[in-house]
Amino acid sequence: MEELFICPECGSENVEVIKERGRELTLRCNDCGYVWHVTLPKFRKVPLIVSKHERSFKSEAELPEGEEIAVGDIVETENDEVRITGIELEGDRRVERARVEEVQTLWGESLTYPKVIKVSIYLPKGITQAFKVKVPRNEEFVVGEVIEVEGYTFRVEKIKTERKMLHHGKAKADEIVAIMGHHIPKARARRSLEIYRGYDEES
Repeated sequence: MEELFICPECGSENVEVIKERGRELTLRCNDCGYVWHVTLPKFRKVPLIVSKHERSFKSEAELPEGEEIAVGDIVETENDEVRITGIELEGDRRVERARVEEVQTLWGESLTYPKVIKVSIYLPKGITQAFKVKVPRNEEFVVGEVIEVEGYTFRVEKIKTERKMLHHGKAKADEIVAIMGHHIPKARARRSLEIYRGYDEES
């Protein structure tokens, strides 16, 4: 794991390692000449189950011992960025946060895989047409905008996020659970959303 060192004297990142002995390093700032010593933390490989919607994959996170990990934290693996959604200790005990050395298994959601959102379109006579769509996680949705899904054009009236229901305003796809609104025939849509048809390894 690559370390970034900053000179405590002048704040420069132009730092080089001039001596290394295990986790003990001697560093020198190439801008001001300051020399100092650091001890690198000991890292532990923790099993990590990564979710890509309905599929899960075994991975591992390399984390520094002595520090805490909490639900909501983001960790990097060899080929992914993962938001922690669950922490398990010995005895199958689930917690919201724990010291790294106590953790038996971590669960997380891949942040490189598209976000899957539920869409509910209200039709006449009390009928609701439901879909699942996949969108880039940084894409925004705004209450009031007109969207098309599978030939149905609708105005977004509510956005359900992981924390609350929005009746106005906007939210990024990464935090959205569902969007809802009434069908508006022949309306001009601002954009069309792609239907989610199951896990796609190429996404």
